[in-house]
Amino acid sequence: MKAELIEVIAKVTHLLQINIRWMTWNLFLAFIPLALSVWLFRTQRGRSWVWWLGFLVFYAFLPNAPYLLTDVIHLIDDIRNIQSVWMITLVLLPVYLVVILAGFEAYVVSLINLGHYLHRIGKSKWILSIELITHALNAIGIYWGRFLRFNSWDFITQPDAILTRGVEELLGKQPLVIIAITFVILCGLYWLMKRVTLGFVNKDINSQPNHSHIHDHGS
Repeated sequence: MKAELIEVIAKVTHLLQINIRWMTWNLFLAFIPLALSVWLFRTQRGRSWVWWLGFLVFYAFLPNAPYLLTDVIHLIDDIRNIQSVWMITLVLLPVYLVVILAGFEAYVVSLINLGHYLHRIGKSKWILSIELITHALNAIGIYWGRFLRFNSWDFITQPDAILTRGVEELLGKQPLVIIAITFVILCGLYWLMKRVTLGFVNKDINSQPNHSHIHDHGS
């Protein structure tokens, strides 16, 4: 029993050492659009060419945040390797849950910041439409990243490949089904997480004196 436990712990430790590399990298990529959203949408700055360049980079890197949802396939592989209910429940699941939620929360907050900006410039009625368009674009980006192995910087390094192979792939029946399912998942999870996030923010604001309530605009 002791030998088996030591073997399981050794396996878990080895997996975590491997996973920490790609988890850290994926989270870094996920937080790039979050940082850009703060710079673009939460600061008072004009829409210069630098702003528009940052906006394009923001949208190019944004799929990296919800992309972490697809890393559940690594969790499935790890569960098969570990085969210990306690280690899976107490170690693997919490680690994956924190990483995946952190990535998706970066996506949610990025779009909340975008919605805040649209409200500030008097375009509140655009928020829902832009959110839906963003979900659709990110569903495509997730498919490109997971199945075609494209990266955000491929828009610069190999735009021809994205315009040819990437677009061609979208015309197939299976890719369209996968993208549609991803779109529905993004819409549902975003709606839920946005409510939770704004609920925490409003609760924190309301607990402080002399602060007005932050209203949610859009979906």
